[in-house]
Amino acid sequence: MHSFMNNNLQFSVFEIVGSQLCVASCDGQRVYERIAAALKERRSVMLSFYSITILTAAFLNTAIGQLYGEFNEEQIRALLKVQDMQSDDLVLLKRVVETAKQYFKNQKR
Repeated sequence: MHSFMNNNLQFSVFEIVGSQLCVASCDGQRVYERIAAALKERRSVMLSFYSITILTAAFLNTAIGQLYGEFNEEQIRALLKVQDMQSDDLVLLKRVVETAKQYFKNQKR
């Protein structure tokens, strides 16, 4: 169901994964596919980590890191926002994003 009035999508990681534990790459892949589909349509995404208790780098690499292989940093920054994330998870996310940017920059050379 698409609403043309509202270009903002809100995704709950908990609902997509179906668990409070975000550890597996395959779960991250499901999150990635939702985000990538939205970004391709130039829609902005608010990704909520509400009620997520465990989050791993492997999950974040797949869910968010690999976006940097398909979209440029400006697009991701403009269209993707996260909320309801613990401060230590935000630190982890920042590290994952930095690593992904370096990785895809080197890969493109």
